[in-house]
Parts: sequence; structure tokens; C-alpha cells
Amino acid sequence: MSRQRYILMSFDVEEFDMPLEYDQNLSIEEQMETGFKGLQATMPVISSADVSCTFFTTANFANWYPDSIRQMVRKHEVASHTFYHSQYKTEDLLHSRLTLEEITGEPIYGLRMPRLKKVPMQDVVAAGYSYDSSVNPTWIPGRYNDLSLPRTVYYDNNMLRVPATVSPRLRIPLFWLAFKNMPYSVFKYLAVQSLRKDGYLCLYFHPWEFTDIWEFQIPGYAKRWSGEKLQQRLYRLIKDLKTEGDFTTMWQMVAETRSLPSRPLNQAEHASNSFKKTPLAK
Repeated sequence: MSRQRYILMSFDVEEFDMPLEYDQNLSIEEQMETGFKGLQATMPVISSADVSCTFFTTANFANWYPDSIRQMVRKHEVASHTFYHSQYKTEDLLHSRLTLEEITGEPIYGLRMPRLKKVPMQDVVAAGYSYDSSVNPTWIPGRYNDLSLPRTVYYDNNMLRVPATVSPRLRIPLFWLAFKNMPYSVFKYLAVQSLRKDGYLCLYFHPWEFTDIWEFQIPGYAKRWSGEKLQQRLYRLIKDLKTEGDFTTMWQMVAETRSLPSRPLNQAEHASNSFKKTPLAK
């Protein structure tokens, strides 16, 4: 009997601030409106496919749309995307976790930094998180080069890190830009091969991708296959992957495969905890 395979589909729920990187002025109201439209477009796809996902949410977005976040947590995991998407202070780690816990009424276990920004894992531990998913262990020109980091689940200063999936050997990234720009058959093939080898598959997207963003002055590779076309492609991917593994939240996989408590740890507890350090899959 083959071991269970975990499919971790996650979404970074945030204010749509990408146009600001390309000198297009966009008010915070417009950023939030586009992010929310994307969420409204994404959730029906997820619901109709009947899968559980993880939503890394900025506390800023959650403060604007608390009812939507509370509804989301009934079936899915809500995790932290810090407080703001375009600015960061160390205290945002704790502040965002506490704000999201107040809004959802549930523990917040996970963190993903906006744009996968590098922060000391000691700070993440001190803020009370149980896992971090801010690593894409590949090379993205102009962004980061993380080829030296482990390709699968590992520990960094007592913090469990769950990298985004890259293919074995060549480390081809299977993130949102690949999903838009690769031929579907190639993306699916690499995803299935990675899932079978690693025992889990960690994919991430943004809800704003699933609404029409063609009016914005961002690169074509970032807005290709947006809106309804991308919704259909996502639904197809979910249906195809269902034959290969089980969709679950990131925390559910962590809790089932690691000796972790049922709530986030504080810094002192992390320091004294004797976590398993065996890989998820060889």
C-alpha cells in the first residue's frame, strides 16, 4: 500500500500592489477591491472542486474583509502573510498573527512572507508560529537565488520550513508564474512527478490572478491566463491531481507528519522542544 500523498494548494490573499512596482499609481481602495474581486472569483472554484486549501492572508486585507475571512476558516486554513504586503517591520509578525486569530477565532500556525522576503527564523519563532512557507528553492532572475536551500521540508533554527515545490534535479519552480506560462501538460507532468517523489506538493497562487487584470500596467507574463481562463485551468488541475493524492491544509500535513503540539509555540517552548528531524519522504 502506497504512502499518503499530500497536495498543499495555497493562496496569498493580499492587497493587489504589483502595479506599484511598475510605477502605476493605485490607491489602497483599488488595491483592496482587486484583491477582493479575485477572492470572490477564486472561492467558487475551490468550493466546486471540494478541496481544502491554505490562505496566507495579510492582516490588513483581513481587517478590510473580516466576514470573508471568517467564512473561509470554516473549511480552510488561514495563515499569516504578515500585516501589510508592501511594508514590513519585525513586530508585524506577532501583530498579524494576533489580529488574524482575533478575526477568525482560530489559532494561526503558519507564515509566508510577502514576495518570500527573507527574515530571521528566530523572529518567526519568537512570534509564535509553528511553520514557515517562505521558500522557493530555485533561482528566479532579479528576485532570489535559493538553489542552495533544501528542496523539501527542513528545519531552520527550530522552525519547520515547507518550501514551494520545485521539480527534482533541475529545480524547475512550480509556482504561480509557471502555472500561467507553461503548457498545461508540462506543468501537470512536473507536479505529478514531484508529488510521487516527495510525498507532498506545495503550490501557491494569488486570488487576484483569477479576476481580469489586463488593464493594469504589469508584465504580460504576470497577467497571462487571468480571469475566467485561469479559473478553468485551476479547476482542471485540481481534478487531475485528485487522482494522485489528497488535498489538505498545510497545518494538517504538518500535524500528521511531525511531532508538533496543537497550537503555536512561544520562543521558550521552541527552544526546548525535541522535534523530529526526519525528512517527510526520501
